[in-house]
Amino acid sequence: MIPVFIFALVCQLMVKSRYKKYSAIRNSAGMTGAQAADRLLRSQGITNVKIRRISGTLTDHYNPKTNEICLSEGVYDSPSIAAVGVACHEAGHACQYANNYFPIKIRNSVIPITKFGSSLGIPLVLLGILFTFEPLIYVGIILYSAVAFFQLATLPVEFNASSRALRAIDEQGFLHGEEYRGAKKVLAAAAMTYVAALVSALATLLRLLLLVNRRR
Repeated sequence: MIPVFIFALVCQLMVKSRYKKYSAIRNSAGMTGAQAADRLLRSQGITNVKIRRISGTLTDHYNPKTNEICLSEGVYDSPSIAAVGVACHEAGHACQYANNYFPIKIRNSVIPITKFGSSLGIPLVLLGILFTFEPLIYVGIILYSAVAFFQLATLPVEFNASSRALRAIDEQGFLHGEEYRGAKKVLAAAAMTYVAALVSALATLLRLLLLVNRRR
């Protein structure tokens, strides 16, 4: 688990470092994150998605329930390279829902069981071991397996959203040259955090299985 923890920590530090660097560099077009997201959506014929400002840093997300792209304060009004990259990534998620992107349906289908798995999976396994009750152990492992599957299903969704964002940034000329490469670096670092989350979930699942095996 120690190498996994170090890998996840490095990924988080990389995201913060690249975001900080490219948030301080203004893009030559003077385009804000909100404007970039709006232009990307309109280029895909999507006009029913609202873009709004929220508090926090790196809290940007797309809310499919309200059909809103929520951009943090450092992205919504910022004309930085990072702001354009992050905003277009979230717009990419909105495009996925509008186009009925299949992998996102798979990910969403396991969200209900993932909520239980993340909070109950490990405790149930440990209780099953403590009271020598194997059915409880198996339920816990199955629940936590859903967490690992969710992280696996998340990867193609996130990579595709970044791919859509970078393609639009390049084709529509939001950023050029080093600016484009800067946005790509920010999104690549963000993508690695999802890889770290998957590795962490798989390592935890393996640890649970080893605990059960050792008990036997």
